[in-house]
Amino acid sequence: MDSERRVHPDCINASNPYHECVEYCFKKIAQAKAKLEKQGLVEAVSGQSRETPADKIVEEESSEEEDEEEDNQEPEVDVSQLTGRKKKLYELRLKMNEARKFNQTDVGSEKKKMEAPTEPKGISKQKWVEARHKKIGKILDANGLDMSKAYMLDTQETAETKYKKWEKEPTPSGWDVFNQKTLYNAYKKRTKNIQVDIEEYNRMRAADPEFYREASSLQYGKAPKISKDKIDKMAKELHDREEKRQEFSRRRKFREEKDIDSINDRNEHFNKKIERAFGKYTLEIKNNLERGTALPD
Repeated sequence: MDSERRVHPDCINASNPYHECVEYCFKKIAQAKAKLEKQGLVEAVSGQSRETPADKIVEEESSEEEDEEEDNQEPEVDVSQLTGRKKKLYELRLKMNEARKFNQTDVGSEKKKMEAPTEPKGISKQKWVEARHKKIGKILDANGLDMSKAYMLDTQETAETKYKKWEKEPTPSGWDVFNQKTLYNAYKKRTKNIQVDIEEYNRMRAADPEFYREASSLQYGKAPKISKDKIDKMAKELHDREEKRQEFSRRRKFREEKDIDSINDRNEHFNKKIERAFGKYTLEIKNNLERGTALPD
């Protein structure tokens, strides 16, 4: 069966046992030989060692690319002999070729930027930690210590920074904001800057026999005499607290596509609270008003 097959040895499908060469195959083989002869590679084809079909395909593609580059290149023309439209057309072709080269260069550079680098720039964090552990390990070995004693290499400033981080309590969140411990801590923070006059306190306690009043006292509920400077201090503390509260603002993101249903920030906040409480009950009424079906005829 193999002897009856008509297969040319240079055909790219020669390895296929069911293939038989036709006129198209011989035409392609002739074209490939012509291109090889044009490039001066006739010896590689006519020699004892034959190339594989894959090598021929690669050579054909490379030769086609070279032919395209030759076609794109502008032939040498004497510009001095050109006049009028021919000269202008020649200049336009030169500009087109130059722009084509720049585009190819920019595409290549853009492709390199888009591709992820195989190795990140610089030393990665894991490598840096490993190098640091190795360096610390050498110093500890020289002093006869192990890695569990690495804290002995810290300076006083480094140790103080670590202790401050460890001793710092996390910020309360959620329902922990309203528990007794958090409220007590807030009270201590407010009273930390208040100066107490012990002498005046002892003098007021000695002057009033019922300084610590009980529920059975006849003077219970009577306002004590307080000096004006104490009232001014209290008013100043409340004023400073209000200013500090106004400075703390968590600005929400403004969405332009959202419908405007408020006149200021406070009104917007109020509308949100109302929507959370009664939005699901008034949804149908809102939809009817928007469609116009709820309006009287």
